[in-house]
Amino acid sequence: MTSATRRRFAEVLRESPVDLGLACLLVGCEVEPDLDLAESVAVLVALAANARPLVPRGCSPAAAAEGLRVALGERAGFAGFEDDFADVRASLLHEVLRRGRGLPILLSVVWVEVARRLDVPAYCLGLPGQVVVGIGDPQGEHVVVDPFAGGRRSSAPPGFPPLPPGDLLLRLLTNIRVLTSRQERSLETARTRLWATELTLLLPRHPVSLLRERGELRVRLGEHLGGAQDLETYADVVEDADPDAATSARRAARLARARLN
Repeated sequence: MTSATRRRFAEVLRESPVDLGLACLLVGCEVEPDLDLAESVAVLVALAANARPLVPRGCSPAAAAEGLRVALGERAGFAGFEDDFADVRASLLHEVLRRGRGLPILLSVVWVEVARRLDVPAYCLGLPGQVVVGIGDPQGEHVVVDPFAGGRRSSAPPGFPPLPPGDLLLRLLTNIRVLTSRQERSLETARTRLWATELTLLLPRHPVSLLRERGELRVRLGEHLGGAQDLETYADVVEDADPDAATSARRAARLARARLN
């Protein structure tokens, strides 16, 4: 991602409402700097156009859910598979649109973005360990579907709140960070984990520990000065709450600075 697209990502996060589809597509610019965002948006528009005959205006939540299931799950083939959890592509919206498969969180984004273009109220629900989609009024008549299972009916606790865009993006980027931390410790996975960490730091709310994580990754990738500065900033922030962590971070920062000599 260029500095311009990162600025755009930050700008989208400040907008109200947040354009969730665009924010997720901008994440993909980290792996494809020349990604044609308009092309991916056009796919969403086409999916909505194809679904329109199956989702009449003003239809009930149940009817809308069934129409979307046929259009997205049955005809377009959007669904998930277990091996997607080990594939970074499943966490990139443009790849999900190309391949028709991905993680529950991004398949849910596809459903919500298509529903929005059909004027159907839909929202992501962040259940423990899974993201599903609610269609209708969260506090009234609604149904819950599982896009990972092709749109099969699912359930959520009564009154379960929609997942805010910032929290959804945090969850998405955390998935990428966790996945790459479990993979082979190559420079490529370190770079992927670094950009996921840097994007997370642009979110309105994020764990302070990400400063330390970014510092350690930058040092590993040879950015010793920047990494040391991140570690020192982290130490300053946590000094009062966790002096041991602050001491450890400052020690790592000194070692990083020593490599500059």
